[in-house]
Amino acid sequence: MAIRHQYITSAAALGELCEQLRDSPRLALDTEFVGEESFVPKLELIQVATERTAAVIDFPAVLSGGALEGFWEILCDERVQKVVHAGRQDLDLFAVHAGRIPKPFFDTQIAAAMIGFGPQVAYANLVQRVHGKRLDKAHTFTNWSARPLSQDQLDYALEDVTFLLAIHDHLHTRLSNLGRLQWADEEFSRLEHVVSETRREPQERYQRIRGWDQLKPKSAAVLRELAVWREGEAKRRNVPRNRVIRDEVLLQLARHPPRQEDELRKVRGLHASEIDRNGESILAVIHTALALPPSAWPVLAQERKSEPESNGFVELLQAIVKARAREAEIASTLLATTADLQELVDVKTNRSTLDLPLLKGWRRILVGQLLLDALDGKVAFTVDQQTRTIRWSERTTDH
Repeated sequence: MAIRHQYITSAAALGELCEQLRDSPRLALDTEFVGEESFVPKLELIQVATERTAAVIDFPAVLSGGALEGFWEILCDERVQKVVHAGRQDLDLFAVHAGRIPKPFFDTQIAAAMIGFGPQVAYANLVQRVHGKRLDKAHTFTNWSARPLSQDQLDYALEDVTFLLAIHDHLHTRLSNLGRLQWADEEFSRLEHVVSETRREPQERYQRIRGWDQLKPKSAAVLRELAVWREGEAKRRNVPRNRVIRDEVLLQLARHPPRQEDELRKVRGLHASEIDRNGESILAVIHTALALPPSAWPVLAQERKSEPESNGFVELLQAIVKARAREAEIASTLLATTADLQELVDVKTNRSTLDLPLLKGWRRILVGQLLLDALDGKVAFTVDQQTRTIRWSERTTDH
């Protein structure tokens, strides 16, 4: 059956599309947006597909017609499976405009990593590997805010959803055969939590600034409060965060906090216009942060000093994770990152509570318990000389 392609630019056309979507058990979804000039990326297109139809919705055009409520209702219907690829940004944008995260959803990038396609596999790569079709990526850097859109641009946008349902079928079958559907559901729940927390907790935004964890606790408190202030200012002005103050400048302010305006004007990278506009506010935030008691400072990983041999432990655990991932045909970074392993070593060394994602759900079953046993000396490791792979067995104790 040929799939009908549509370009939706009016409230009436969107209403007709909603009638076509209403009875579908699943929807393939994608978005195109422009994020360089605003705090929240500006949503330009929504691509949606079922087994029978595929459409590009011109978001600014239908937004002016006030016709989106019916579409959001379908999108957030929990009886309808939503299929996305690398969907974190898409889910965040839908949450902004629809008021909630569309559930349930299935992320094909996450699912692909769980069956051996590698970490963060690109959509075009997945299409080629599953369907054998090479996609034309000529419009990767298109300015989606420019109108009118060409037919080539619309076709390009539609390709991002027209293969998603078939890929969903393929991955779902593979996951089911491997007994990993529940694993995938756990990862989708984690992604939902990440999107929700990102929207709810501006106080944690500072942890996304590269180098924050190298600061002293008091300086980290200054960075945290400055990042909260910047979040509010960027949102108020509807500009990107770095348009207010760049990350590296916030780090500099946190390391060497100025106390007076003349000191503030000596900070490299801090524009004079921003100081004229918000200099007093920036200084007030810094003064407030510096006055916080130590109990209100962030707790940094570097405060939990690892034993000198911990780096060797991490390297050992990395080898175990890679071996286990190869054996299970799953992306090793999906199992555990280097930071995850360092955290595991730290909490074991300091006898802290072992409340880590690595030790929960499917990760614990697949590798987490093995890592704990390795750190406790309960397993022995050897190298198989024929396959050149790591093998492990329960350590025997001589009496």
